[in-house]
Amino acid sequence: MNHQCIAVSNQATDSPIPTTAQEIFSLRDGPADPEILVKAIAGVVNVARHQGQTLEDLTAEVLSEDNLLDLHQRTRLKDWVVTVWEALPEVS
Repeated sequence: MNHQCIAVSNQATDSPIPTTAQEIFSLRDGPADPEILVKAIAGVVNVARHQGQTLEDLTAEVLSEDNLLDLHQRTRLKDWVVTVWEALPEVS
């Protein structure tokens, strides 16, 4: 995924960005493509902001050790989260 994909997906989507964990999880039912990935990340950003998390809180959570992603994958995901956080306007 590149920054151009994130910018395009943020501006031209046919369905809204998820605002709840349930909406984020429902994205699993559709096809896997870059737009869905960006929507899922944007949904996580929205939920984190709503819960009062900072970008630093969220990136620390993404980088924490888990059994699903290796360090390289977590680092790339963190970079995408930062890009989406910075590109996505805050919603009150």
